[in-house]
Amino acid sequence: MNREGSKIRAVIVDDEELARQVLREFLSAHPEIELVAECANGFEAVKSVTELKPELLFLDIQMPKLDGFEVLELIGSDLRVIFVTAFDSYAIKAFEVHAVDYLLKPFGVDRFEAALNRAKEGLAGKSAHAEMPPADLAAAARPPSQHLDRIAVRDGTRVFIIPIAKLDYVEAQDDYVALATEGKKHLKQQTISSLESALDPSRFLRIHRSYIVNLERVVKVEPYAKDTHVAVLSNGVQLPVSRSGYARLRAFLDR
Repeated sequence: MNREGSKIRAVIVDDEELARQVLREFLSAHPEIELVAECANGFEAVKSVTELKPELLFLDIQMPKLDGFEVLELIGSDLRVIFVTAFDSYAIKAFEVHAVDYLLKPFGVDRFEAALNRAKEGLAGKSAHAEMPPADLAAAARPPSQHLDRIAVRDGTRVFIIPIAKLDYVEAQDDYVALATEGKKHLKQQTISSLESALDPSRFLRIHRSYIVNLERVVKVEPYAKDTHVAVLSNGVQLPVSRSGYARLRAFLDR
């Protein structure tokens, strides 16, 4: 990632000034690291990473407005990330299993050095890197009973937050999903299967290989052609329903 002999560009993201100060002081002992930005929230992080393109990111998870997982989903994975977290043991186990660098608050200089060395080895191409896609990692670190309550989407350096209650349906488009909400569609780089696993199954249903629908929006199901159906939403949109999707949808509507 970085040119031979050049400095590694790093960004710190944490809503606590004290946490940023600790990382800043630990990094001051490493002249090979250039701290190019400090961010106090996720929105600043997305903007800074998009514009500055650092190679190393120290990322807090529990932040207001936009958490660390949402930031990671929006910026992609073309950099090394060290999570800085006070998360519980469930999430830490997910990080360990999926080979993600992390620092559990509070941490000392020895633990910091170990994480930094691992990240630097990754940047130098000396270590295998088996990180999961950001959306899958977020799902792995979430307790099974916890579902998404919002989805963050990036458009350039701007970030949009879509509350789950306002999501009408999801449409698969290659490696992206189109999120339909309030008459607009927002593209997000994520597979429909990974998003499906993060949504509450009592509220959202996969009615077709390419569509997930908010069940509250479905007003009726109509025949379309031989052995096929469409779901008609409250805003008039019609979505294709597969044979298996029709069986699941009927089971829900008949309850």
